[in-house]
Amino acid sequence: MHADVCFLLCACFLSTGALQTCSQTRSLPAFVRSKRETSRREREAHKPGSTLLMRSPDVTKAPFTKSEQLLELDDHDFTMRPGFGGAAIPVGVDVQLESLDTISEVDMDFTITLYLRHYWKDERLSFPSNTNQSMTFDGRLVKKIWVPDTFFVHSKRSFIHDTTTENVMLRVYPDGKVLYSLRVTVTAMCNMDLSHFPLDTQTCSLEIESYAYTDDDLMLYWKRGNKSLQTDEKISLSQFLIQEFHTTTKLAFYSSTGWYNRLYINFTLRRHIFFFLLQTYFPATLMVMLSWVSFWIDRRAVPARVPLGITTVLTMSTIITGVNASMPRVSYIKAVDIYLWVSFVFVFLSVIEYAAVNYLSTVQERKIQSSRQLPCSCGMTHPGQMMMMSSSYSDMDMMTTGNYGMSELNGDKQEQFLVNLVLDNEQGTQRPAVTSKSSLLIDTHAIDTHAIDKYSRVIFPGAYSLFNIIYWSIYLQ
Repeated sequence: MHADVCFLLCACFLSTGALQTCSQTRSLPAFVRSKRETSRREREAHKPGSTLLMRSPDVTKAPFTKSEQLLELDDHDFTMRPGFGGAAIPVGVDVQLESLDTISEVDMDFTITLYLRHYWKDERLSFPSNTNQSMTFDGRLVKKIWVPDTFFVHSKRSFIHDTTTENVMLRVYPDGKVLYSLRVTVTAMCNMDLSHFPLDTQTCSLEIESYAYTDDDLMLYWKRGNKSLQTDEKISLSQFLIQEFHTTTKLAFYSSTGWYNRLYINFTLRRHIFFFLLQTYFPATLMVMLSWVSFWIDRRAVPARVPLGITTVLTMSTIITGVNASMPRVSYIKAVDIYLWVSFVFVFLSVIEYAAVNYLSTVQERKIQSSRQLPCSCGMTHPGQMMMMSSSYSDMDMMTTGNYGMSELNGDKQEQFLVNLVLDNEQGTQRPAVTSKSSLLIDTHAIDTHAIDKYSRVIFPGAYSLFNIIYWSIYLQ
């Protein structure tokens, strides 16, 4: 009996403790229960033969150090240059030319696209690294650190490409060395000397300089000397042949601020002449040669010679106007101006030559008409002889001078024939007087107007050929 009572008491005690444990478990917060369940599942997962799969930890939720914290950007003042107060910081520069876009003689400028790279060392950006690997950033970090304030001297327009993002790259090495690169297009001035245009050679330069820091604070230099400038082999221009690229370094002085290091990218361009040969020189030469055709046309063919001369003069004026329309209004004479204006003078002289021929022909004809009346009024005493000479002379004049296009030399022979006819009909006492009159007639007709055309056929081509030899020998050197 006593044993049964003890057993019942023990059973009641155990049941009371289990209920308290259950109530305590239920009264725990939910996050504690979930944590206990998670730990329990992990213990079960590590048990051999467990059916639960073990998951790998989420890497994206790992607590990595930010780049700003790694570079300690908040611990330094990057508004000041590296080594402020000490020696000038050396900044190396190299350039890779992507394209040489346009060269304008009217605006006196050129447009070029290039990759501009800067190299310097900033110990404030050093960071610990076991692999000695660099870190690369885009343009967002550039605004938080110090970078060289280089600009392009004599630049008219420039911009950094921003498609699809801003074309800026920053690379930082563990020891603090920095590479800063950007892709930029620049339109800069180029003072051209067009005195030899279009047989000219132009030298243009792109100048790089620090805007704020003098040579006491920043020293710009070419990173690898002459090899600092790299060009694409595909660079070509329609009107120019690129002869040379080279780099130089000079000091620039400003009276109000001081001395600055300036880097130069020099390139020499030689203009292609073939385009201007086809568009300017050949047409001008052909117009001059066309004006010489009038020397072989009869002087009496006024409707043929006058329009030919006027047409060549107007064509030369059109060529000169077209060339000057595409050129700047410079105050000196260009090589193409010399050639075109000399050609214009030759064409104009061919018109003047015909004017002279026509004028002298008119004067000569008047002298012939006045001299033909001398034998009829003088040297004949009998009226019968005068009437016979007058009638014969009129018949001969109608038969001979009525032919169009007969040469002047034949005209002289006809006049001599008329004089001889008069002499045969005269008496012996009157012969000496008539002989003196006939010699006067022959002397008045001694000037042959066709001789001017004959001389022009030789003088004009010879003089123009001599001009071309001198012109091309001077400007093709």
